[in-house]
Amino acid sequence: MAKGKKYIIKIKEDYCKSCRLCYSRCPTNAITANPKNMKVQINDEDKCIGCLVCENICPDFAIEIFEAEDN
Repeated sequence: MAKGKKYIIKIKEDYCKSCRLCYSRCPTNAITANPKNMKVQINDEDKCIGCLVCENICPDFAIEIFEAEDN
């Protein structure tokens, strides 16, 4: 059985303005809000399916998704 692709979530916290657009639309809850400041944070990177919804909707370019390289 083939394994699914893995993705790396890179968050630039200093770019995040806590608008909530990204994590409110993440279909797998791979990202969520930091309860202290409501900025985006990684919840469970293994849940990321690489759909790029968060990256594309972020008005401040605070999120980047990369396909992990096979080791």
